[in-house]
Amino acid sequence: MIQPDRNDSQFMARAIELARQGWGRTYPNPMVGAVVVENGVVVSEGWHSAAGHAHAEIEAFRALGRNPQPGASLYVTLEPCSTTGRTGACTEAILQSGIQRVVVGTIDPNPVHRGAGLDHLRQAGIEVVEGVLAEDCADMNLLFNHWMSQQTPFLAAKIATTLDGKFCAANGHSKWITGEAARKDVMRWRRYFPAIAASAETILADNPALNSRLPEGHWCPRRFLFDRTLKTLPHAHTLQVFNDAQAEQTTLVCSEHTDISSAQLSNFNIWQLPEKNNHIDLAAFRNRCREEAIQGVYIEPGPRWTSALLAEQSIDYLFHYIAPKYMADTEAPGIGKTRRTSSMNEAYTLAHTRNKSLADDLLVRGSILPAQ
Repeated sequence: MIQPDRNDSQFMARAIELARQGWGRTYPNPMVGAVVVENGVVVSEGWHSAAGHAHAEIEAFRALGRNPQPGASLYVTLEPCSTTGRTGACTEAILQSGIQRVVVGTIDPNPVHRGAGLDHLRQAGIEVVEGVLAEDCADMNLLFNHWMSQQTPFLAAKIATTLDGKFCAANGHSKWITGEAARKDVMRWRRYFPAIAASAETILADNPALNSRLPEGHWCPRRFLFDRTLKTLPHAHTLQVFNDAQAEQTTLVCSEHTDISSAQLSNFNIWQLPEKNNHIDLAAFRNRCREEAIQGVYIEPGPRWTSALLAEQSIDYLFHYIAPKYMADTEAPGIGKTRRTSSMNEAYTLAHTRNKSLADDLLVRGSILPAQ
């Protein structure tokens, strides 16, 4: 395998910055960035802006407006596609451009195409370097990578707690645990996911909008309200998710045993799913999402639901915002309040973690490993 040059990381980092300009806009496609480098200088850049639009490599070539000089390199965060879709195969465009060196961050996670693009380039005599800033490149596309490799939706939970793991005060007061920077970061991730889920308890207590509100614009994903017995219906006229301009984006998720006649009369979107341990079976929800090609769901659970999700190993990923505060109150709700462990081996562990300081708060996120 050809080893990277010392400047490859610098140029790949720029390609990653470009890719992130498509944050939340490329779904169901991945975010991808590309730069063309001649004699150690970036001469053109491109990124994938939306599904059906040109891929990052094509945008970079268009921005250049000419053929690259001999010896030029292309840096791209994801393996170039080798099959013709809505926009044509990028490998063919690379061959036609005269590029002589291609540096790639991550390999295509789709097992059907994995490595095919790089093999095609190598067979044509192009020097190929792979794995430059691979973890950073992969981290941008958590949903896409999971969907392609596992063929199942990516279910992630977001929680915000004090240092001692409390979601709120003993009386339920929780505004605000974290500061403005952390709350804005939540809005960014809401923009990233195609769907958001919350429980009836959260909806009734906080009446959230469950949308993304950022300076560059507001966006409403698919909204799932987990309400096993439809107890939100008597209050529906006061709840934002049923009355705002995006009310059609809201879907009630209830038990298959619940009478839905009143909800049908109100023309609400409804999913009836099996129960497990007195709540909606997340495996059934995941399957329904897969059937509807929903690649990922950003779940915002309270303490009880978080405990159940962890205990049943129902989620793939956790976003944990931590504020530098202590409630120091045993009655304040936390995770796993009724769980009794006897060994550290029973701990839930995060892998492939990423930590981010957000003013005084901290975000720790990662894949959830099953407890032993």
